[in-house]
Amino acid sequence: MSTKKCVLITGASGGMGQRCARLLCESGYRVFALDLKPCEDLDGVTFIEADVTREESLCAAVERIREQTDSLYAVLHFAGIYMLDSLVEMDASAFRRILDVNFTGVFLLNKLVLPMLQKGSRILITTSELAPLDPLPFTGIYAVTKAALDKYAYSLAMELQLLGIRVSVLRAGAVETGMLGASTAALDRFCEKTKTYTFGAQKFRTVVNRVEARCIPPERIAKKAKGIIEKGSPRFAYAINRNPLLLLLNALPKRLQLFAIRHILK
Repeated sequence: MSTKKCVLITGASGGMGQRCARLLCESGYRVFALDLKPCEDLDGVTFIEADVTREESLCAAVERIREQTDSLYAVLHFAGIYMLDSLVEMDASAFRRILDVNFTGVFLLNKLVLPMLQKGSRILITTSELAPLDPLPFTGIYAVTKAALDKYAYSLAMELQLLGIRVSVLRAGAVETGMLGASTAALDRFCEKTKTYTFGAQKFRTVVNRVEARCIPPERIAKKAKGIIEKGSPRFAYAINRNPLLLLLNALPKRLQLFAIRHILK
């Protein structure tokens, strides 16, 4: 069994998860990295292929970890997907998939690894700056999953504090990862396929681009995550790279928010 503090990271092949795995490994942690595709450029990290949407896959991954250690100091959740679509047009299969990846997978893994967490262990869940905010149109399904995750995390924090385990959320704004490219592609697909909405696609593209214009490198997320799990008494919520336009919009009464978006996209 390893004498190093062991951490488990999901979404470890993505920008944020990969940078965090690398940073924690370089900082002396033993890192177990979960993802569907292999991690690149992560020497010293133990990669385990796993699908966070399948309980049997996660069970097998946790068993492999238990063969090498009996305790985890921290679990960091970075697995997630972005989706931009209409809540009245999207396929039911797409609806279920984003819920499974962004929300259900977190629930399943936390339940499975709980016996490996001791007093003083940490769970860090990456949600989104959208989680406590009112969503823009057509980002609703993504915002719903992140808001649900945020509320789940707080409920989990309420429970696990009784065991001495701290739960925190990192509400990240736009980050320079492959997810931004996925956002642009999703927007293009939606504007092409929608039959219900006849707004000017370029107008909505402008809104999305302005929201995502202030990106930060994933290294900043990694440093923030490391700082959170190493705090003696971490707070529940941490935010990084909050968008001033979103904050301004959400400061308005909901009636004015609806009016503003309707006016912009007409």
